[in-house]
Amino acid sequence: MGERLMKVVLAGGTGQVGAILDRALTAGGHEVVILTRRPVREREVHWDGESLGPWVREVDGSDLVVNLAGRSVNCRYTPASLQAMMDSRVRSARAVGEAIAAAALPPRVWLQMSTATIYAHRFDAPNDEATGVIGGAEPDVPRYWAYSVKIAKEWERAQEEAETPHTRKVSLRTAMVMSPDRGGVFDVLSRMARIGLGGPVAGGAQYVSWIHERDFVRAVQFLAQRDDLGGAVNLAAPGPLPQRAFMRVLRQAWGVPVGLPATRWMAELGALALRSDTELLFKSRRVVPGRLLGAGFVFEHGEWAAAAADLVERARRAATPRAC
Repeated sequence: MGERLMKVVLAGGTGQVGAILDRALTAGGHEVVILTRRPVREREVHWDGESLGPWVREVDGSDLVVNLAGRSVNCRYTPASLQAMMDSRVRSARAVGEAIAAAALPPRVWLQMSTATIYAHRFDAPNDEATGVIGGAEPDVPRYWAYSVKIAKEWERAQEEAETPHTRKVSLRTAMVMSPDRGGVFDVLSRMARIGLGGPVAGGAQYVSWIHERDFVRAVQFLAQRDDLGGAVNLAAPGPLPQRAFMRVLRQAWGVPVGLPATRWMAELGALALRSDTELLFKSRRVVPGRLLGAGFVFEHGEWAAAAADLVERARRAATPRAC
């Protein structure tokens, strides 16, 4: 981050993405404070994700606030869970905005997590920030998909409406963040590939957008320093690809020659068994990082083949027992 050491507040920073940022920023010498409902470690401070409290002292005088809070999307999309996704995102963003507005020394930058899901399900062209189509009105998709887009729009609106004139605001429309950590999306997809289930789903034409964890961290650092960048920014590698090709590349990286295809109804049953939702499998997220590229950001892992090879190598190293 220009290599000026900073105080960084990660709100909702105990999940996979928070852990990635915490590791990288702490290793870089920055002071990182994590706001969480269940603090257990040093540097973790309690907050409830919706109301002001003693945690606001951490925001006052900080340099950068990154709000990652929000209920996981890896669940069945029932009306109750969709409402919980909405409430957790909007309320946490409003609380962060109120804390920044009340600060005597407000942070220079507020990076607010958002999602690439805000864009329409489409195959014909990529979605960048300037010409991308916002979803919610696509024909022939499940009606509840529109609610996922509504969640994303309200999430971003909560940040936009916050009265923080001295703090630059950026909304991070983030694709799937790929890291070798246990339980992350790469880990789940790798397990499917390694047991032979990594074939096309429902034909596999739907696009997968992704970003390597190191480029995610570098993009956060880049945006924290670029005073000319505000508003919505896509955090996605420039090489989205159809699901069938995405999984073929992942299988090749693991040395698995075959992946069984799954029809739509098979995927529905699998999602039900895993208590997840098929929107995560079926929606075509063809998202590209127009503003990052236009600002001169250079991806270290812009293409999936090289990114997958790096992630698989690191996952294998992590799984190999060390000699005494």
